[in-house]
Amino acid sequence: MLLRAASLIELLAQRAMSAERLYHEQQIESTRSTELRQAAELASDAMVGEIAALRTQLAEVTAAAAAERAAFDAERGKLLSLMQHAESHIGKLTSELDSLRASVDRFNETSVAVPIEVLRLARTQFDYLSNGFARKGDVISQAMSEIGGFAIDQALTGKKTDSA
Repeated sequence: MLLRAASLIELLAQRAMSAERLYHEQQIESTRSTELRQAAELASDAMVGEIAALRTQLAEVTAAAAAERAAFDAERGKLLSLMQHAESHIGKLTSELDSLRASVDRFNETSVAVPIEVLRLARTQFDYLSNGFARKGDVISQAMSEIGGFAIDQALTGKKTDSA
């Protein structure tokens, strides 16, 4: 019985040592877990602070972007208005240019550009013809020559008044 009791005591002693060793391991594990939890809490607090700072920065950047977008939209509106005004002005000028071209085309259909010296030379020739027809007594040809000379005088006089 003593052997059995000694064997039981030895078994209980081993169990007690195992329990004590297990207790120490769990205590070390608990201490380590507590340290890790504290480190995780510190890291979490740092992350929360960093997230708050990033949110603040994001809000600032978003506000700045919104302000820039509003300024861009305002400038874009101004430019669109200027562009529409310019297009309207171009349309009016194009219409006016077309009208002037049509007027010049109508004018070109009814007139010819002749240098003034050529007109003066023609006037001198009409005077010479008129004098020649007057000497011969051809009154009709003389009158026609004088009418031609008068027309040239009118063209030359009209040119002088246009220039003045």
